[in-house]
Amino acid sequence: MSEETPTFDLSAFRDPALAHKLIERISELAAALGETERFEGRPIKLMEVCGTHTMAIAKAGLRSVMPDNIVLSSGPGCPVCVTANPDIDLAIEVAKQPGVILTTFGDMIKVPGSWTSLAQEKARGADVRVVYSPLDALALAADTPDKLVVFVSVGFETTTPIIAASVKRAAAAGLENFCILAANKTVPEALRALAGDPEVGIDALILPGHVSTIIGTAPYEFLADEFGVPGVVTGFEPVDVLLGIEELLSSLLEITRGGSAKISIAYERAVKPEGNVVAVDLMNEIFMPCDVAWRGLGVIPGTGLKLREPYGRFDATVRVPVEPPESRETPGCQCGQVLRGIIAPPECRLFGRACVPEHPVGPCMVSSEGSCAAFYRYRSVEEA
Repeated sequence: MSEETPTFDLSAFRDPALAHKLIERISELAAALGETERFEGRPIKLMEVCGTHTMAIAKAGLRSVMPDNIVLSSGPGCPVCVTANPDIDLAIEVAKQPGVILTTFGDMIKVPGSWTSLAQEKARGADVRVVYSPLDALALAADTPDKLVVFVSVGFETTTPIIAASVKRAAAAGLENFCILAANKTVPEALRALAGDPEVGIDALILPGHVSTIIGTAPYEFLADEFGVPGVVTGFEPVDVLLGIEELLSSLLEITRGGSAKISIAYERAVKPEGNVVAVDLMNEIFMPCDVAWRGLGVIPGTGLKLREPYGRFDATVRVPVEPPESRETPGCQCGQVLRGIIAPPECRLFGRACVPEHPVGPCMVSSEGSCAAFYRYRSVEEA
């Protein structure tokens, strides 16, 4: 008899009665924290760094039920949003070359570069196609041997293992007409940049659930050890997020009483402290760290990924050497400040006016995980 995949009953994580109890507990903790010297007279800033959390918080209207001294801020949790304009411009230039089929996830199509977008170039005749997995691009390369199929590789640790597997499979199959334009990023050191930025002013972090299924929790320990910033990995249902917030406020209260910051897991049905060792090993086999630019955060050392040898021949920058035009930031776009949590999306002067999902000015309004898109889609709930 074959072993069945375990399933989980998520109804408890959507239970209104349990949610209300957690909200009451959060209010009690927030009131206690507000009476401490550390937090008296100022808000307590909790930042989530996962696009799925961003959408979950907005959809459930969790900001509207938070105590007045709790701020839920969205950070750089959307991989499409943090892709810098030079990387987008490079993808656009590659797409314009003859004999190239450029493949990408759907969100990247409409993201504006410095001067144009992949959607605009597709309308002008470039062969740009949406795929749901790099394996789709690999299959396309096998079916069209007379074309060079380029996959725009964007994502955090969540999607990087399948991209690594695709490159490894291409090498094994001898598919020399497949390559990737690597714009992958890794999360932990970006959190270091945020935690060390006094303008951002993070008190605690809701750590990314999907990323943590891969890397576990050890890579976040420096947040507690070096910065005294507690963090919790939690899931995406309303009760999941509320449990995470309750855990963070309890940890902050303990710190004010002389305790130490800690990194904890409130998503044990999916995340283990050690993560997925096999997936991490595969990433490390195919990729090596490099410096990379993040939109809004600048260049963060060691947070990019580039192909190791002997996989260098699958690097699109080697196969299609191009010189994109000089990059620029879109005038008026404040996505960089949104991604750092310096401003909330409605504070951007273009939000809901010149910048809407049908005609986005910046990537935070384009991506299905973007904080501007979340605020806009659920704005009636957020405004409540």
